[in-house]
Parts: sequence; C-alpha cells; structure tokens
Amino acid sequence: MRRRSFVSKTAAAGALALGATSAVFGINPVKVNKPEANGVAGEKFKLKYAPHFGTFKQNAGKDPIDQLKFMSDQGFRAVFDNGLMKKPPALQEKIAKTLDTLNMDLGPFVLYADFKVESLVLKNEEVHDMLTRKINEGIETAKRTNAKWALLVPGRYSQKMEWGFQTANVIDNLRFCTDLLEPAGLTMVLEPLNKHDHPGLFLTKIPQAYSICRAVNSPFVKIVDDLYHQQITEGNLIPNLDHAWDEIASFHLGDNPGRKEPTTGEINFKNIFKHLYEKGYEGVLCMEHGNSHQGKEGELALIDAYREVDSF
Repeated sequence: MRRRSFVSKTAAAGALALGATSAVFGINPVKVNKPEANGVAGEKFKLKYAPHFGTFKQNAGKDPIDQLKFMSDQGFRAVFDNGLMKKPPALQEKIAKTLDTLNMDLGPFVLYADFKVESLVLKNEEVHDMLTRKINEGIETAKRTNAKWALLVPGRYSQKMEWGFQTANVIDNLRFCTDLLEPAGLTMVLEPLNKHDHPGLFLTKIPQAYSICRAVNSPFVKIVDDLYHQQITEGNLIPNLDHAWDEIASFHLGDNPGRKEPTTGEINFKNIFKHLYEKGYEGVLCMEHGNSHQGKEGELALIDAYREVDSF
C-alpha cells in the first residue's frame, strides 16, 4: 500500500472513532501528508530530475516509450540514457518524438568512457582518430534524438609522464574535439569520477575539470557535476559548484553511501536543489543511481523521495 493511501485511511478511521463532524471528512486526505511540503502526485517537479530507462520498469513495463509516459505522468520533466548511442536508430527517433510530445528534455548520453586505457592524456594520431570516430557517431545520434550534450571521460592517467604534460595533452585533445563539435552544436561534458570506485582515472575533481574547461575556452566543452562522486572525492558540494558554475552544463545524482536515491545517505539534496533553483538552473539532473528498495513499491518510494527533496 502506498504511504499516502495508508495515511489517509488511518486518518479517516481515527476521525470516525472520535465521532468527528462531516466537515472533517471533507478534508482532502492528501493534506494529512502535507501536500504543501511534498507536492501532489503527478504535479511537475520544480527541477528537471531525469530518470533513466529501467527506473520504473516494474510499474511501467519494459517498453521505453511506456516508461517515458509513466515518468511524465509522475511529474518528471526529463530523462537520460547513458547507452543512447547503442540503441537502434529507429528507436532513437521514436524516443525523440515521444520526448517532444511530452515536452521532456534529454540529458547527456555517453560518447566515450573507457576506464581501462590511457587516452586523452596522450598526444598521438590514434587518439585523434578515436575521438573523430566517436564524435561523428555521437553527432549522428544527436541528430536523430535532438540531444544537446554528450559525456566524455578522459581515461586513465599515465604513470610515465609528468602530470602537467598530461593535463596539457588533455586540453589539446579537447580543443581538437571542439572543431568537430561546434558545427553540430553538440556540447561535450567532462565527468570527474571518484578514486574509490574508479581508481586510476585522470579526471577526479571539479576544480581540476574547471581549470581544463577554462583552458579549452569553448562553449562546447563543459562539466557534468556528479554529486555522488564529488561527495566522496572532495565534498564541499555547493561552494564548488558555485566556483565552477560557468563551466557546469549538467548534474548527476546519487546519495552516498550506497549510490541510491536522495534521502538514503548523507547528502542534503533538498538544500542543494533549493540552491540550484534559486540560481535559475534549468538544465537536467540525471538520476544515475539505484533504488534502495526493489519492486513496484521501491519505485514508488523513489518518487516519494524526490517529492520530499523537491519540497523546498
């Protein structure tokens, strides 16, 4: 039984026991659960929290189009799909058409993220060839889906090269990318990841990503601020996003520890979302996390969690 249904039934039973007047029964049962704080089911969220395909498969079924409709019905205004490039072109186009009909945005898809190899820290033709191939594939995906952002992880760092030279190579490689990205209007977002889950990667911190973006100096190379990763790596979430604000294009979400929905860990998402809202943020916040509980009830609990943190 959903929480609100349980609460409303319990409240009604209590009123009967006390011989309450009919006026009491006229109270909207949702008010027992403070709708002014937690919102109403189906009401659009203040910010563009973006579930991924599969988030609501227990309630919406396996079909991605049905899942999009369910997300929209629950008040979500965006979706993200790391694996969008791997989907058949016909499905990509169908997703884009449905998003347009539902007035939903599409978050960044993964363009390149190989955690096993040194890539952008190197300076050679092989890296340029790989980037050219990946970006061209991403541009075709963006054309079919109207995607505006594609995510890139610069790969592993080198143990044989001074850090400054590696940083310079990453900057040069990203400048190379802008020549391909700009004509297509596709923005690449760089994701710093934490060293605990992904040891050995070059890009780990928001200040580091910020300095690289400033050096590249292009509106087509920006940052995706993953709050789960950055809570582990450096904390100081709100001050750091303020410092890097001009270079941040998107956010990833996940509480810590556990990488589940907000309210399950130590991050004060309500304060962060209030801060973003007051700054006028209109981009996508990708829900890159699991559910703390399984099944249909776990999916509904996730929605309740977002209602809670959106109640600022």
